[in-house]
Amino acid sequence: MSERAAPFYCPYCGDEDLRPNEQGHGAWECAACNRAFQLKFLGLLARGVRQDNGGGNEI
Repeated sequence: MSERAAPFYCPYCGDEDLRPNEQGHGAWECAACNRAFQLKFLGLLARGVRQDNGGGNEI
């Protein structure tokens, strides 16, 4: 299994001083604003891959 992805900055204050939180997978805490938050991957969107066959000029 791969390592968890780390956020680059706090979504509340924008600071980069983040640490993993003890609440579990995806939980982080910000030392600057003293907030805890959790990140969660929800899934892929159904419209994720589109083919564009819309009449462009071919070279």
